[in-house]
Amino acid sequence: MIPGYPAVMENVSRGLRLADVTVLGQGASLISASSNGLELLIVDCPSLFYRQGGPYVDEFGNDHPDNWLRFALLSHIAAQVADGLLPGWRPDVVHAHDWQAALTPVYLKAAGSSVPSVLTIHNLAFQGQFPAAIFGSLDLPAEFFSTGMGEYYGDFCYLKAGINCADALTTVSPTYAREILSEDLGMGLGGVLANRQSSLRGVVNGIDMEVWNPATDPYIPENFNDWTLFKRRANREALTERFRLEQRDGPIFAICSRLTWQKGVDLVEPIAEGLIDLGARLVIHGQGERTVTEGVCRLAERYPGRISVEVGYDEALAHLIHAGADSVIQPSRFEPCGLTQLYALRYGAPPIVARTGGLAETIIDANDAAIAAGAATGFQFKAGSVEDFYHAIERAVRTFSEGALWQNLQIQGMKTDFSWSRSAGHYATLYEELAARRRYEPRPRIRTVIRRRKENPFRLRPGDDQQAQEGTRLTRQAL
Repeated sequence: MIPGYPAVMENVSRGLRLADVTVLGQGASLISASSNGLELLIVDCPSLFYRQGGPYVDEFGNDHPDNWLRFALLSHIAAQVADGLLPGWRPDVVHAHDWQAALTPVYLKAAGSSVPSVLTIHNLAFQGQFPAAIFGSLDLPAEFFSTGMGEYYGDFCYLKAGINCADALTTVSPTYAREILSEDLGMGLGGVLANRQSSLRGVVNGIDMEVWNPATDPYIPENFNDWTLFKRRANREALTERFRLEQRDGPIFAICSRLTWQKGVDLVEPIAEGLIDLGARLVIHGQGERTVTEGVCRLAERYPGRISVEVGYDEALAHLIHAGADSVIQPSRFEPCGLTQLYALRYGAPPIVARTGGLAETIIDANDAAIAAGAATGFQFKAGSVEDFYHAIERAVRTFSEGALWQNLQIQGMKTDFSWSRSAGHYATLYEELAARRRYEPRPRIRTVIRRRKENPFRLRPGDDQQAQEGTRLTRQAL
C-alpha cells in the first residue's frame, strides 16, 4: 500500500477503484493497480498526497505542515483494509515501515483486531513526533495518549506508539538492533525498545542484484565482472573525466551519500590534507544539510583536481561512481544498515566504513588474519574517530599499491551475496510465526461451544489414572 504521490499516479495507466472512504475528515479512494511488475494498493487522496516536492517535504525542502494528518490517514486506511474493509480479502500479516506507517498497528490495536503486525525501523532518528494538539484529531482512544503508548515529553510520537503496539519489531541489521537499546543510539526510545526486546530482531537489507549488476549495467561505459576486472579501467577513466580529476597513480576514493552529520561526511575535512598527501583523490556526490554541503564544496575549491564535488543526486552518476571509484567511503556516525557499501562490494570498490550498525555486519576488515584467510572485503574504523578514519585511509592506500592484494579484496567483495534471497527468508519465517500464532489463538466462538456443552470433557474426575490425566493435560495445552 502506497500513497498516491504524483510519481505513483503518473506511472499507473489503469487501475480498479475498490472503495471510497472518509477517514479523519478526508475523502480518499483505494485503487488497485500495477506498475513495473509491482502490485499496488494506492491511497488516492489528492489533497494530501498529490503535491509538489518529495513525499515528506515541499519543493523548498520544508516538511509538509500536515504530515501528521497525511500519514495518520495512510495508517488508518491500512488498518481498516487489514481488518476486512475489502470484501473477500484480509491479509495474514501487516508489515509497516518507519514512523510514516507506524500508526497502523496502533489503529489495529484500538480496533481490537486479531491481525498481527510487524513494524520495521529503518532509522530510529526519524520518529514522527508532533504536538499534543493533533491527538484529538487522530480518532484514537484517549488512553493511547499515555507514556505506555505514544505520549513523548508532552508530544505524540507515531513511532513510539507503533513500537508499543506492534506484535513484532525489526531493524535492518542485527548490530543496529542491539545498538538502539543503548542510551547513545536509542534516540530517546532505548528504554521503550528495551521493554520490547524479546520481540525485536535485526535482518540485514538486500539489494536489487539486477539493477546493481556491473555485468549488465546500462549506466556505465564498460560492463565487467570478477573475471574481467581489467575492463573496470574504462569506468575509472570516465569518472576521472566527469569530475575533472588530475591524472595520478593513487586511488580514487568516493562518497556517494546524503551529505549529513549522521553520514559523517564532515569528518572528511580534518583528514583531507592527509588524504591528498597520500596521493589519493576524492569525489563526492550527494545532497543534504547546508553546513555539510558547504564544507565539502570548500574542500573542492581548496584542492581542485584532487577533490571534486557534484551536489544533487543522479542515478546514472551513482552507478558510474561505484563502477569507477577504487574505493567507496562511508564514515557514518551511525548506520542502521546502509546500501552504498553493498553496491560498492558488488562493483569491486572495497569500502572504507565506520564500525557501526549494518556497516560492521557487512564489511570484513582487511586485517592480517582476514587477509590471510582470503575473507577480507574492505576496511573498518571506529565510528566518529578522525584519527582512526585517517588510519583506515592510510591502510587502504597502502593495500591499493599492492595490486594483487587489492584485486583479491575486489574479487572477494564481488562474490558476496547480498541479494534479498536470504533476508526475504527471515521475513517469511517471521510472517509464518505470526500467522500461526493467530491461527492457534482461542476464538470466542470456540469458547461459546464449550460453554454450551453439558459436561466439560477436559474436567478431571476422581478415579482417572495418572496417564489419563497427563493425556488430558497435553490435549488441553495443544488446543
